[in-house]
Amino acid sequence: AINSAEAWEPNRRVNYCTLTVNGGDFGGGAAESALNNCMLTGNGAVYGGGAYSSTLTNCTLLGNYAYRDFSSGGGAAASTLTNCRLQGNWASSGGGASGSTLNNCTLTGNYGVAGGGAAQSTLTNCIASGNTAYEDGGGAYESTLYNCTLSGNWGSDYGGGAFVCTLYNCTLTSNRVSYYGGGASRCNLNNCTVTGNSAGTEDGGGGGTSECVLNNCIVYYNNSYTIGANSFGDTFNYSCTTPNPGSGVGNITKEPAFVDLAGGNFSLQSNSPCINAGKNAYAFGTVDLDGNARIVGGTVDIGAHEFQSPQSAISYAWLQQYDFPTDGSADYVDTDRDGHNNWQEWMSGTEPTSALSVLRLASPVITPTNVTFTWTSVTNRTYTLEQATHLGGAPAFSVLRSHLVGLPGTTSWTDTNAPISSPRFYQLRVSP
Repeated sequence: AINSAEAWEPNRRVNYCTLTVNGGDFGGGAAESALNNCMLTGNGAVYGGGAYSSTLTNCTLLGNYAYRDFSSGGGAAASTLTNCRLQGNWASSGGGASGSTLNNCTLTGNYGVAGGGAAQSTLTNCIASGNTAYEDGGGAYESTLYNCTLSGNWGSDYGGGAFVCTLYNCTLTSNRVSYYGGGASRCNLNNCTVTGNSAGTEDGGGGGTSECVLNNCIVYYNNSYTIGANSFGDTFNYSCTTPNPGSGVGNITKEPAFVDLAGGNFSLQSNSPCINAGKNAYAFGTVDLDGNARIVGGTVDIGAHEFQSPQSAISYAWLQQYDFPTDGSADYVDTDRDGHNNWQEWMSGTEPTSALSVLRLASPVITPTNVTFTWTSVTNRTYTLEQATHLGGAPAFSVLRSHLVGLPGTTSWTDTNAPISSPRFYQLRVSP
C-alpha cells in the first residue's frame, strides 16, 4: 500500500497496489502513471482525486474527491480507464470522472455539482447508475456516450440521466430530475431508449427528455409532475413517442412492445412497430446495445436494441398502418395494381392502397440552356437523379444530383449543364 507518508512518484507502472489517503493538486492517488488491478481510495486533489493523466485497467476508485470550487474528476481526471469501477467519488464537475475516456466501466453512487457520474468525457459500453448531480446531469454532463446504460441517476435542475450530451445506442431508465428532462436534457440522442424516467416536483417538465434532438429513439412510459410526461420542447425524427410530436418526420405513436417492460428488458417483441422503422443515416456503429448487429433486414430499428430476425424488409409500423401482415408475405404484392409492389410503395412513401399514389417522373421541361425535372414526392424521403448517354452496356447511369430532399406533393430540380444537342436518359431513385 502507498499512503500519504510515501510520496507518489509520477510516470510509474504499478500492478496490484492500494493507494489511499494521498493528496495534491493533480492526482491525489496517482499522476501520469499506468495502474493495473489497483485500489485507489480516500485520495484528494484539485484535479483527479484518485488519478490524473493516468491509464487505469481493472482498477477500483472508491471514495476519492476533488476539493475546492470548480474542481473536477473526483475519481479520475484526464485519464483513460478500462474495466474500472468508480464508486462514491465526489467533485464539483464529474464526481466519478472528468475529461476522461472510459471503456467498459461502472460508475455508481458518485456525486458532483455538474455530472455526478462523468463530465466532459467519452464513455463506451459503460453503466452509470445511482449517481447524483446537485445541479445538472446526474449520470453524465457534456459527454459523449456509446452503448451505455444510465439508470437511477438524479439531477436537481436539468437532465437526471444526461445533460448537454451526445448519446448513441443508449438506454436511459429510472432517472429523475427536479425540473426538466428526467432522462436527458439538451442532448442529441440517436437510437436510444428512454423509458421510466420522471421530472418535476412542483415545476418543470419532460419526464423522458427536454429540449433534445432525437433520431431513431423510443421515448415512452415516462412521467412528469406537470407537463410533458414523455417530452418537452424536443425535436423528433423516426422515433416512437406519444403524443405525436407534430413536427419532424417518420415518427410513430404506437406502443413500442418491449419484451418485458416491468422486468427492464427493453428489447423488441417480434411484432413491435419499431422494427425497420428508423433511418439508416442516423444509425451509428455496427452493433446495438446488446452487441448484436445494428442493422438487420436492411433498415435500422428504432431504439437501442435491434430485433435480430425480422421476417419483413418493410417498416413494421408502415405494414400495421395498412393492416398488412409482418411475416413478409405482403412485401412484394402489388395491392393496388399500380405496377409498384408494397416494398416499392414503402420506399417511395406512396399509398399502397391507391393506384393514383405512385412515384412518377414527369416529362422534363427543356429550354435552350436548361432541363427541369419534376416528380411526385413526400417530405420524409430523399431522391437521387441519375443520367446516361445510352441504355446499353454498363455502367449506364451515373449520379447527376443526390440528396434531394422531398417536398410535399412534388419536387423539382434544374440541370443547368445539360447538353441539349446530344441524347440523355434519366432515372430517379428514392431512399427513406
